[in-house]
Amino acid sequence: MIRGILLAFAAFAAFSTAFFAADAPKKAGLPADHAARMAKSADLFQSHVREVFEKNCLRCHGGKKTESEFDLATRENLLKGGHAGPAVVPGDAQASLLFKLVSHAKEPKMPEGAAKLSDASLTKIAEWIDLGAAYDRPLGSRDSVTWTKTVVPATAKDHWAFQPLREIQVPISQFKNPIDAFIVAKLEANKLKLNASADWRTLIRRAYFDLIGLPPTAEDVAAFEADQSQDAFAKLIDKLLASEHYGERWARHWLDLVRFAESHGFEHDYDRPTAYHYRDFVIKAINRDLPFDTFAKWQIAGDEYEPSNPLALTATGYLAAGVHSTQITANEVAKHRYDELDDIVNNIGTTFLGLSIGCARCHDHKFDPIPARDYYRMVANFTTTVRAEVDVDFDPDGFRRQKLAFDREHEPFVKALREYESSQLPGRFAEWETKRGMNPLSMGWVLPDIVEMKSAGGATLTAQADGSVLVTGTNPNAETLTFKFRTDEASIRGIRLEALSHPTLVKGGPGRAANGNFALSDLSVTTANGTKIKLKNAIATFEQKGLPVAAAIDDNANSAWALDPQFGKDHAASFEFEHPMKLARGETMTVMMKFNNNVGHGIGRPRLSISSHETRPDLKAVAVPEAIPQALATAAAKRTPEQLATVLRWFAPQDDGWKKLQDQMQAHAAKAPKPKTQKALISTEGIQAVRLHTQGEDFLKETHFLRRGDPLQSEGIATPSFLQALMRSDVAEPVWKSEPPAGSRTSHRRRALAEWLTDVDRGAGRLLARVIVNRLWHRHFGRGIVSTVSDFGTRGEPPTHPELLDFLANELIRNGWQLKPIHKLILTSESYRQASGSDDAKLKADLENKYVSRFSVRRLDAEVIRDSILAVAGQLDRTKYGPGTLSEESKKRSVYFTMKRSKLVPSLVVFDAPDGTVGVGDRSSTTIAPQALHLMNNPQVRLAARAFAKRILGDGTIATDDAVTLAYRSALSRSPTADELTEARRFVGSNRVATMPDFCQILFCLNEFVFVE
Repeated sequence: MIRGILLAFAAFAAFSTAFFAADAPKKAGLPADHAARMAKSADLFQSHVREVFEKNCLRCHGGKKTESEFDLATRENLLKGGHAGPAVVPGDAQASLLFKLVSHAKEPKMPEGAAKLSDASLTKIAEWIDLGAAYDRPLGSRDSVTWTKTVVPATAKDHWAFQPLREIQVPISQFKNPIDAFIVAKLEANKLKLNASADWRTLIRRAYFDLIGLPPTAEDVAAFEADQSQDAFAKLIDKLLASEHYGERWARHWLDLVRFAESHGFEHDYDRPTAYHYRDFVIKAINRDLPFDTFAKWQIAGDEYEPSNPLALTATGYLAAGVHSTQITANEVAKHRYDELDDIVNNIGTTFLGLSIGCARCHDHKFDPIPARDYYRMVANFTTTVRAEVDVDFDPDGFRRQKLAFDREHEPFVKALREYESSQLPGRFAEWETKRGMNPLSMGWVLPDIVEMKSAGGATLTAQADGSVLVTGTNPNAETLTFKFRTDEASIRGIRLEALSHPTLVKGGPGRAANGNFALSDLSVTTANGTKIKLKNAIATFEQKGLPVAAAIDDNANSAWALDPQFGKDHAASFEFEHPMKLARGETMTVMMKFNNNVGHGIGRPRLSISSHETRPDLKAVAVPEAIPQALATAAAKRTPEQLATVLRWFAPQDDGWKKLQDQMQAHAAKAPKPKTQKALISTEGIQAVRLHTQGEDFLKETHFLRRGDPLQSEGIATPSFLQALMRSDVAEPVWKSEPPAGSRTSHRRRALAEWLTDVDRGAGRLLARVIVNRLWHRHFGRGIVSTVSDFGTRGEPPTHPELLDFLANELIRNGWQLKPIHKLILTSESYRQASGSDDAKLKADLENKYVSRFSVRRLDAEVIRDSILAVAGQLDRTKYGPGTLSEESKKRSVYFTMKRSKLVPSLVVFDAPDGTVGVGDRSSTTIAPQALHLMNNPQVRLAARAFAKRILGDGTIATDDAVTLAYRSALSRSPTADELTEARRFVGSNRVATMPDFCQILFCLNEFVFVE
């Protein structure tokens, strides 16, 4: 019975965690400390009560049995109760049936037939109920809210894809390439054999289209046919792998997988104008043969691995590639956030691991060993990750060289000022002091010593030499900054806040908002004993229309002082005290600033100073440290070196000679080179997220386990972890974790995930290697060794050549995860070089070509068809990178088209290009009438045909037969047959200017042009 009560209780606890958040307690008539009490109750449940119930109660009430219809596995059922009604009255243990039964105050005494629970256990249970009877998760769950091992079925864990990579012995064979040894062994077992090698013309076209997605020129074909060396094809492969077009071709495959697009999706489909940098990253990384494990790590946590590397930063655009709702009401925030996180984790699963992790969102995976608990732990790695636009320097080395050269030029100015400060300034100060005599010196604004400072929103506060504080790191939606100062001023009459610019702030600041603004909604001053000082007569150097400085000291928590549009400048505001604040020598005062008016509108570099003058000092007057008055009051002969240095720093700006040298140095410093930055869309933590029309927070502060994937049914906080089916049983989670460095704005949770993902011995690296080499095989042969290229789970197809798959995965790892050697190994095999012909016997024995008994003829991808037309026409613009376009008049490669989800490029869609909504590992390849109609009627195809005709006709003196031959060699990499030449000659006739474009367009329409053998 007790077991049933507790199971019911667990479910409701998860729901109540969400329901009683925020202002729900007030609305429900609950005490103000309800959330805190429930948190304590959940901790007590996790630390003690859970164990008692699972040991003594669950076998009858929530396990295999639910006696008296009482199930205590969840809080929901606990409160519902069984035959006897509700088992618990949250907040009142003595009135709760459950407690009466376990304390033996009422029949039937529980646990039935067992000794009474210990007094210590009863005390804990009573306290737990009195605090609210919270559950951290359902009873009987093997998964802790903190990290523990998950029990998965042994049969599921034995699935071939989850096993360690085997060291494979290459079969004995006459072939030099080990791939052929594996392929031929399987063919012979099925009484099949390889085809003979394809001819030179077929091979060069096959390799060109596979590796760079462009046709070979007539000159390329001639040079290849003339090379009679044994390694001619290997040299061709090396040449193509070194081509910058290789990255453009293979980037398209990856962009399909990661559902890359440059718009948010959904009905409004707003643009992402800075998302193209991720596409450029993929191209650059592939061209550089960035090791695939690094390629994977950077896309998940590049900002945590190499935050100053532009490639690593823009790699995180992967996490921002999916759809993102832009019209989110306050009630929808949680749902859309969980949807967004699901999209990320599900794509990581299919792209990198070939697993449908997203199937575990609502329940344990039906086929693979992925419990829902593991799913939410994976999600928790991205709890605070957001899309953000940052300024990225894409040429840091160039800037570094310019900066070094400038620093050499700047050094004489610095040296002159230092020499003046050491040799001239002390004497000038002594003259000034003698001339001043004992006349009192008016100190307008004084900088008190900062004793303590903190950010409620988690920002990093760093004191600067000039008394200001630089605010970096996390930029919360709402912020409260608290400063505690020590001062020797006995009677303070006013305070000044300077909002200073800084080059690290957006647009120079002085705020932290996306436009450089801030919004100070409240400023308060309190004494050491907590007395609040009333402020009045606020003035400022500038006020934003509708947001005056007086709003910072009114009683409205949402009104504020702001500065739009005067960004990148220093500003100040001062406030008088209604009555002087009396302080003992060395006593402290506290200043608190709140920024609640707008999202992420905190201040970037504040400086606070105080005044004891009856008349308010000049708002722009220089503030001095408190040490200055004391040092000046000390006789020169008795000053310590520290005091002298302090007064000299203060005096320097008043000395004409020093000011002249300082002005010269600053004038030259203004000419310093600046990084040439561009805005890029990345994914990171601790900075302002890209916001459109969203009410509420940009992210949820915690990820919860959700019952049935429903945000309204949360069951406890999920702590970051990974898929335990892909972890060695003797390995604990912390081996992949690393503590973020001091001052880091990111959590390094994503870095831990990336380390697990690429760890071959202890984590998921073995599966990662299998999946990527299978993708390469699939792209080269038209079918993967595992044909379900994005599903290596138990419902996917098993590998046709498991030994070959592990051999290639091992080769990848041995080669430092570089993909180019695997490409070359595949393409130089006899299996790849064989002809595409077949016969009835082969078709009968190997209809789907599982055993690679021939080369499969394939239609070219949409982008390759379009790019080939432009290349053959001589129109292809080979400019790389940069913003895309939707105009089909563009002559750049198709990979540079803007991928807008609601406005796809028709010439690509007709040939089955994906729409960017879901990851695509294996494109459809249809044959439909609109494709032929496109090649016959599309205006861009027609323009290309005219350009092609003009190119082959040249100055008009070329003979028709020669022009036709050149057209064939350019478009199809071969000369026309005698019949083709005769037919073409008759078709072109005498009016070649009019008819040659038609002939060229016919070549574009041939199957031979759009299919590769």
